[in-house]
Amino acid sequence: MISTVPELDGGFDAVLVANRGEIARRVIRTLRELGIRSVAVYSDADADAPHVREADDAEWIGGAAATDSYLRVDAIIDAARRAGAQAIHPGYGFLSESVALAQACEDAGIVFIGPHVRALEIMGDKARARDHVSQHGVPVVPGFNAVGLDDAQTRARADEVGYPLLVKPSAGGGGKGMEVVRSGDELAAALATARRVAMASFGDDAMVLERLVERPRHIEVQVFGDTHGTVIALGERECTLQRRHQKVIEEAPAAHLPDAVRQRLLEAAVAAAKSVDYVGAGTVEFLVEADSVDDIFFIEMNTRLQVEHPVTEEVTRLDLVALQVRVAAGDELPEPPEVRGHAVEARVYAESPERGFLPSTGRVLLFDAPLDVRVDAAVETGSEVTGFYDPMIAKVIAFGPDRQTALRRLDAALARTAVLGVETNIAFLRALCGHERVISGDLDTGLIDTMLPFPAAQPTEAMLAAAAHALTPARPAGAAALWSTLPGWRIGTPQPAPRAFFLTDEDAVAEAPAAFTHGIPTAQDGDGAVWVFADGVTMRLRPLSRRARMQRRLAEQERASGPRDPEGRAPMPGAVVAVHVADGDSVHEGDPLVSIEAMKMEHPVLAPHDGTVHLLVALGDQVRRDQPVARVSEQETA
Repeated sequence: MISTVPELDGGFDAVLVANRGEIARRVIRTLRELGIRSVAVYSDADADAPHVREADDAEWIGGAAATDSYLRVDAIIDAARRAGAQAIHPGYGFLSESVALAQACEDAGIVFIGPHVRALEIMGDKARARDHVSQHGVPVVPGFNAVGLDDAQTRARADEVGYPLLVKPSAGGGGKGMEVVRSGDELAAALATARRVAMASFGDDAMVLERLVERPRHIEVQVFGDTHGTVIALGERECTLQRRHQKVIEEAPAAHLPDAVRQRLLEAAVAAAKSVDYVGAGTVEFLVEADSVDDIFFIEMNTRLQVEHPVTEEVTRLDLVALQVRVAAGDELPEPPEVRGHAVEARVYAESPERGFLPSTGRVLLFDAPLDVRVDAAVETGSEVTGFYDPMIAKVIAFGPDRQTALRRLDAALARTAVLGVETNIAFLRALCGHERVISGDLDTGLIDTMLPFPAAQPTEAMLAAAAHALTPARPAGAAALWSTLPGWRIGTPQPAPRAFFLTDEDAVAEAPAAFTHGIPTAQDGDGAVWVFADGVTMRLRPLSRRARMQRRLAEQERASGPRDPEGRAPMPGAVVAVHVADGDSVHEGDPLVSIEAMKMEHPVLAPHDGTVHLLVALGDQVRRDQPVARVSEQETA
């Protein structure tokens, strides 16, 4: 585990943490160790969140939506003033790279625990950042800034650079809004989608277009700068295992990276940070061609702490949050420590890989993580996972003397990380840890795509037996053990005990065996479904009565002889952010009808078959999972 930086001589009495979830808990933990009073902020949705209880003080900042709370600069500054905080730690996401917040802190006489405004302005704009660092000897990917260009002008420049291209928002990060374009004919549609997502996520639809590196590795360097002009690099991290540009598993150091290439990366990262007189924690991100690791290209600089910072902490034994606080208080940076061992981090998301990684929401009925590895969690048993924020609910970090040991320990830890009440990607993470290319270090950002679609696990007999046992009524107080151990009895031939049947989320009926298996966590939700966990697999099993089974068989017979299901249904709870057709339009099977957005992800609802569409929702509507959003009539078309 990381070591703690010694308590500050002077510095801050109170620091406000302008964030939520696991990063807020992470920062609060270090502030407590430093003897600094921590101040949490919370929205209506987070009133009972763990980070609020763990802080010394807490301030309410607004409604559940991030735009009404965590993205409000005025609310954050007001909260800091009320709490008497001398500094604000922004965490990551939300306002962590906000020029407006940094400037407001400066105006209010509050220390922003992050870089100064100039660094944020330059590095916060991808187009400006690539132009800036290229003038300081940092290699960049061929491409251009599309600000001020219309679609025709953008197409002309794109044709000059050549395809394939990556279209990405100039503002923001996290892969949101990125689109791959393989020909000029695809460009207009990609620009429209990217601009819409960018405007919704960042309030800025400016675009940068870059040559797509076909088999890239994503490697980043942790840098730190102090107010005395020193900038250091604390090693690199491998962040290549991604899905839709979102990192899934990260490790430090990078796998099988030649020392000469590592040195070039560290030197380029320090040069980029020095070019803006950087202060605080930052990450300089690079693309490295997997088939030719000598080719490295600057992507962007994230002017904040990263989600994956724990792997750097594990191999350097530094507390990076404590180092941020010390630098913000004016202390000088220490000499970079030697990197030792290997660390791997897996991001646990509330999502369903089996259903295309759709987000999952609900109450966490059980959260039980292993104690022999580091787990940074946003939730605990009883927490509510809503659609208002990012779906990451925990990070599991394993350390070992070498890469293979760290991977084995991570897999073993994931197998014991029980989450009930919401779907998670833990089973997928285990499959990724055990993938032969991951184990060998043959990585590129497209590796995860080769594993898709990810098959749904089938309930084992042990899981079904545990679920059936969870439905067994409790024995009345004072009743003998025979009450619950003997089967039913009637006059005549002996009758077997009734067997339990369940419906899986894949709409399959499963029968539970009679024998009960101990040691499998279970919990029952408010709808009566039983959640079970075993070896990293979480499953929701809905009990089926005899009558329900009969009704199901009759319904299947009717569907087999009748028309196809005409309804397009919401795959998850969320908001309707786009309507792609007009009421009464003729559509073909697979045409997008509407798009639903939740947890920063956008998913289209497709026409189930050819026909005439009738919309059941409008732009901006909130919908439930499985709610019909459109009806496609075959008869009307005929």
